[in-house]
Amino acid sequence: MNATHSPIIHIKGHTKQYGRTQALSDLHLDVQPGEVFGYLGPNGAGKTTTIRLLLNLIHPTRGSAQIFGLDTQRKSVAIRQRLGNLPGELALWNHMTGWEVVNYLGGLRGGVDKDYVAELASRLDMDMHRKVKACSSGMKRKLGLIQALMHKPDLLILDEPTNGLDPLVQQTFYKLIREISQQGRTVFMSSHNLPEVEHVCDRV
Repeated sequence: MNATHSPIIHIKGHTKQYGRTQALSDLHLDVQPGEVFGYLGPNGAGKTTTIRLLLNLIHPTRGSAQIFGLDTQRKSVAIRQRLGNLPGELALWNHMTGWEVVNYLGGLRGGVDKDYVAELASRLDMDMHRKVKACSSGMKRKLGLIQALMHKPDLLILDEPTNGLDPLVQQTFYKLIREISQQGRTVFMSSHNLPEVEHVCDRV
């Protein structure tokens, strides 16, 4: 890791309040290029709030953040072009098959490499012809991972990515994350699972 590079994620004083409830308090954080960064904490600690702030889905009460050197509020569209995201609670279209979901989301990005999608589906043991409404929670999680990974983003933001995955698929996921890091891409991964973070992350 080259210390002269600017951080991929730079958070300065992020604070989020909902009335009297403080969801996040004065967070300062840098994530470096090529790093697998573990964002560890129990449920309710503010991990998902941090991710929603980074994605500009909510606005901070105070503070600011940059991704790729771009302000997350003013340049969120440009940031998302280079970013893959798996939310903690993933909402998909029940009437669509896995392939239809991927084709729709890929179309929004100007196309998708279907060979790479098929490779991901094979490695994660995902039936892409099954409709979302017929998928278990684990299968929906696999589809969520595929849509996050399929365009080979420079930065992955993953919220509790292995929730609902069986142990064999978790091992495949860890291999994928290591491959992504070896390619020089960056991963920001929230988790409440200390052994998982110790296993896959460079820094916590």
